Amino acid sequence: MENKKVWFVTGASKGLGLALVKKLLSGGYKVAATSRNSNALVKEIGEQSADFLPLEVDLVNEVSVQKAIETTLVHFKTIDVLVNNAGYGQIGTLEELTDKAARANFDTNVFGLLNVVRHVMPHFRAAKSGHIFNISSIAGYNAGFAGWGIYCATKFAVAGLTESLAAETKAFGIKVTLVYPGYFRTDFLSKGSIVMPANAIAEYEEARQSQELHQNQIAGNQSGDPEKAALALIQMSNEQKPALHLFLGQDALDLANQKIDFVKADLENWKEVSTSTSFN
Repeated sequence: MENKKVWFVTGASKGLGLALVKKLLSGGYKVAATSRNSNALVKEIGEQSADFLPLEVDLVNEVSVQKAIETTLVHFKTIDVLVNNAGYGQIGTLEELTDKAARANFDTNVFGLLNVVRHVMPHFRAAKSGHIFNISSIAGYNAGFAGWGIYCATKFAVAGLTESLAAETKAFGIKVTLVYPGYFRTDFLSKGSIVMPANAIAEYEEARQSQELHQNQIAGNQSGDPEKAALALIQMSNEQKPALHLFLGQDALDLANQKIDFVKADLENWKEVSTSTSFN
């Protein structure tokens, strides 16, 4: 019966989302998959069938999201697993990015995700079951990347709301997993998945170096295999007590431990200042 689970996957026309949908369908699962362009889903995966439902969805439009959830429930009668994968990268320092660019990244990466959660939760609560995977990034745990501040902020927001979501939904038997992927060999660093600053400031040398590194050296050479990441998510969906925090990739583990070490050092080095603020 495990293979009959119905998955709802956003951002499914490329990258990790596409790898996951293909792996799910080959394993006998039923999948509703969203993209900004449903033709891209049909091209990559195939036409609508008893097991596959391609959906054209604008995640920042709550009506569009609600319609997609309702269509899925009509087609499959249920949703068992939600994967909030859709999002895009935004390069640019905090000074050089416009307010419009910053808000647009939050609209998709955070508020779009919230729209999906908001409309799936009534079904999950009624069923007293379900599993939500929110895809953050290792940049949502360790933000030490010059020129990626807004993107990191969106992924930190995903991490924070997901931890709260886990606390809120535990009483209903709903499982929640926060996923921190490292670098996976997808098209995430391509022009269609990443946005550059409109007015870059040359003085930010580290940010420009990071931009060049990601575009011309890391892209196409990432160590992570998206098909293995998909298998890890499927495995986690079948665990009775799944991880709340799931780091994917050796690089993600290394950067997480680096952050933990930094925080521990500050806790120890500044303990006297930290404890000096009480009334007694």
